[in-house]
Amino acid sequence: MATGAPSDMTMRIDDLLTLAQWLAPTFPTGAFAWSHGLEAAVAGGEVRDAAGLADWLAAVIDLGAGRADCILLGAAWRAEADEVAALAELADALAPSRERRLETLQQGAAFAAAVRAVWGFDLPDIALPVAVGRAARLAGLPAGPVAALWLQGFAGNLVQAALRLMPLGQTAGQRVLHGLQPLIARVATEALAATPDDIGTGTLAVDIAAMRHEAQYSRIFRS
Repeated sequence: MATGAPSDMTMRIDDLLTLAQWLAPTFPTGAFAWSHGLEAAVAGGEVRDAAGLADWLAAVIDLGAGRADCILLGAAWRAEADEVAALAELADALAPSRERRLETLQQGAAFAAAVRAVWGFDLPDIALPVAVGRAARLAGLPAGPVAALWLQGFAGNLVQAALRLMPLGQTAGQRVLHGLQPLIARVATEALAATPDDIGTGTLAVDIAAMRHEAQYSRIFRS
């Protein structure tokens, strides 16, 4: 197992720059193509405005894939090399719909390919949170900042999706994301103290929206 506290927030500047590069919108994971079911929620009227978006994202982060994937990320950071495959299989099995499975697997493969090409790490094509956690371990990055910024990036990508789906506005979108910061910090901390046995979700509306999206006729996003 890795040494050091997973929640340690201390980072060297070069490590911080590496993490910022990995989780930036410019990193070639194709995150912009996925809405995590949000497109179906907007089309169905479940999300209509900034307040509705904030509530939807808060549920995803606290009760849904945000927390579950962050637990997987922390477990991958702590895992030895021969334990990663089992975590990857678990992440695959936890996907509640075909599109959500593609979302995590294809982004994870794209992330791993870029990290292999640039950093030379032995990182297989696996679900995104497991790939990020394993890469952070190989790079010696502390898990605390990785988990918090990964959740921030996840939420930010969904805010960007909302900007394309509804009359929200850039400033309102940033207010939503800013308002989620305390929740993101709490969930990241709690998730790192958890194990895969603690994974459980309570976001049926989000999962059903992701399933509805598979049959949605007119759409922008792949999930």
